[in-house]
Amino acid sequence: MTTPSGGAALTKGALIDGKWETGSAGTFDVYSPHSGEIIHSVERCSTADVEKAVASAKAAQPGWAGLPNIERAKILKKIHALFLERAEPIAQMIVAEIGKTITDSREEVFEYSAPSWGKAAEELLRHRGLSLPSTQEQTTNKRLVLTHRPLGVVAAITPYNFPTDISSIALAHIIAGGNTVIWKPSEYAAVSCALVADLFSEAGLPDGVINVIQGVGDVGAALVEHEDIMGIFFTGSTATGKKIARNAVLKPQLLELGGDGPFIILEDADIDAAVDGAMNGCFYYSGQVCTSAERLLVHEDVYEEFVTKFKAKVRELKIGDPASEDTEMGPLCNQTTLNRVIEHVEDAVAKGAVIEQTGPKKGLYYPATVLTGVTTDMLIAQEETFGPVAPIIKISSAEEAIEIANQSKLGLIASLWTRDLATAWRVGEALPHGSVNINETSNYWDQLAPFGGAGQSGVGRELSQWFLETFTERKLLVFDLGGKDRYDRRAEGGW
Repeated sequence: MTTPSGGAALTKGALIDGKWETGSAGTFDVYSPHSGEIIHSVERCSTADVEKAVASAKAAQPGWAGLPNIERAKILKKIHALFLERAEPIAQMIVAEIGKTITDSREEVFEYSAPSWGKAAEELLRHRGLSLPSTQEQTTNKRLVLTHRPLGVVAAITPYNFPTDISSIALAHIIAGGNTVIWKPSEYAAVSCALVADLFSEAGLPDGVINVIQGVGDVGAALVEHEDIMGIFFTGSTATGKKIARNAVLKPQLLELGGDGPFIILEDADIDAAVDGAMNGCFYYSGQVCTSAERLLVHEDVYEEFVTKFKAKVRELKIGDPASEDTEMGPLCNQTTLNRVIEHVEDAVAKGAVIEQTGPKKGLYYPATVLTGVTTDMLIAQEETFGPVAPIIKISSAEEAIEIANQSKLGLIASLWTRDLATAWRVGEALPHGSVNINETSNYWDQLAPFGGAGQSGVGRELSQWFLETFTERKLLVFDLGGKDRYDRRAEGGW
């Protein structure tokens, strides 16, 4: 990095063919969500830089795909090892750029981001094909073998809330499958992601396998529409996901979009455990998680007990500088997110909700907010808020909870609290969500289990083998071995 006249560090905008290059569209600034100060400037890329990056990835792809699987796996494992060595400064940069607490930032890099590369290596070594039986002709000469081939060049457009985790999952599995990548990180976490990209060459990754384009929406759109981009990974808003789906016709896509987070507490729930789960679901990373608890649906028999205990816990929440070791919740990342939170809360209060808030309201800091008296006609019950708000809706039955949960067009993760196994099973099946966590917070996911949503929460499943299935193409090889075996080409039943 160099230092421009303005005093902020300047980061180069493009990693193309293994070398950091100057972006050709000026610069953009990255601000501290905590202080509001510019912490660095980044050279912004243009569509011309996209063209260069795609050309680099396209040229590198055949050689990368041609390496033995075990060689690709060794490089992925080396990235894993280097990531762990450099994890602390990367975690500190996440704190500075997006305002995630240092505890949660360390969790991201040590528990999720770095291990993703090693897990992708293991998935590569276990990615299986199939031998299919011959069923069309009366012969023993046919052999049908299902294999996988890489797509080619894939675009990965990643969000700010888990800047190194979500990107590492995507990049590691995409290249494990023999593809090359153009990575467009969030402009809010540009340097956190650049620090990850600096590991690649040292780990032995060939030039051009992963290219980085720093910028905003225009370069993301250029990637999606580029004729040499053969697949798309995107995590972000449903609105942007719809645009990508329209503009990437006939390209394999893995889209992980918004969540509606129904957090259902039935009358037989362990209320103390549900309170702890709701604290995590509502206030982990200030609610800026697609799996956040966006609506707390609490049975009337335990409503008062839950609300009383929950409010008491919220009042104990330590809110402040995300770099402090004891901080539990920091600021929101950006003004757009703050504006949406304010709009949703003001709408709810105007329509009769009762508000209780804990913590500062300054800059991008928004108080931990509990709303009671919430009804389904309020925006906060209809849209993803993506902020530190707990909207509580009183319900009278599991059936009512299912009805309310199913009103949403989203369907990523639901959380259900009950001691009754039969109820858990039936309600879990009735919810149209990609995952239903039973007696567990909505912000729980397993890195080797399929993750993704239904409806407008996304397309496809990520993590583990499901990622490789999306970004490799199934290919059938049909052999006729010949020989003396006579056979009838007519299928059973004749013509």
